[in-house]
Amino acid sequence: MRVIFMGTPDFSVPVLDALHDEGHEIVAAYTQPPRPAGRGRRDRPSPVQVRAEALGIELRTPGSLKDAKAQAAFAALDADIAVVVAYGLLLPQPVLDAPAHGCINVHASLLPRWRGAAPIHRAIMAGDARTGVCIMRMEAGLDTGPVLLREETAIGPTETTGDLHDRLSDMGARLAARAVAQIDRLSPVAQPAEGVTYAAKIDKGETRTDLTWNAETVARHVNGLSPFPGAWIERDGARVKLLRADPVPGTGEAGTVLDETGLVVATGQGAVRLLEVQPAGKGAMSGADYRNGAHLAPGDRLEG
Repeated sequence: MRVIFMGTPDFSVPVLDALHDEGHEIVAAYTQPPRPAGRGRRDRPSPVQVRAEALGIELRTPGSLKDAKAQAAFAALDADIAVVVAYGLLLPQPVLDAPAHGCINVHASLLPRWRGAAPIHRAIMAGDARTGVCIMRMEAGLDTGPVLLREETAIGPTETTGDLHDRLSDMGARLAARAVAQIDRLSPVAQPAEGVTYAAKIDKGETRTDLTWNAETVARHVNGLSPFPGAWIERDGARVKLLRADPVPGTGEAGTVLDETGLVVATGQGAVRLLEVQPAGKGAMSGADYRNGAHLAPGDRLEG
């Protein structure tokens, strides 16, 4: 197949690799232009750009696909299909219609639940027991197209967005390769009208953890925002990132350290075991190591 690949972040790269390994002719890789990043604010290429260049694939980084010239350049590739994975630009109808088999999207949720930008974060933060990947034929609407393939997986009790991201990326790569190989034999299934939810982009204003929440909500907040952008509390005027947590039995004033060895902290209802944290200016460490370094004893407060 002549394939156009469209993706930007790390999540997209295994899909690109899978299509390349299957022997398809990837006629171009579209990705977001390099963006300023890091302390020096130097332009940093996307993970897809880095991988496409390593594979010798033609790279395209348009800022938009809305103008006729960009659309004509896309159509001129004469592709059989376009595979889209977290690309980051809206695809106008002329782009959707250009490949012979249209455009398919790899989406990290069980559609119609969690359409939109942050489905992995939102599934964990909402306490979903299961999630998965859908291969969807793209339409003009936001993740509204019919589903060609889907696969489910359980969300572990302390699984973070980082953990789940990697598992779903590998799952998406396998399903995308299968979808392209079987595109003539797959039967699209329309998404049901019931159960639609939207995964809004994570706002930094929602990243502070409130230890007066109940234990399940605190743990979901921590795990859903780990490792990026990261949930946090403030202690002695400095931020402490919370990277992994588990709800456990316990009672006490919210924010109070309860145990003798690990880092179990009371919440508004129940308690959480903080399994992994990152103090400001330091690397990630276990909750127990942080507790020992901060000389926290039962009854001390870990302010939220």
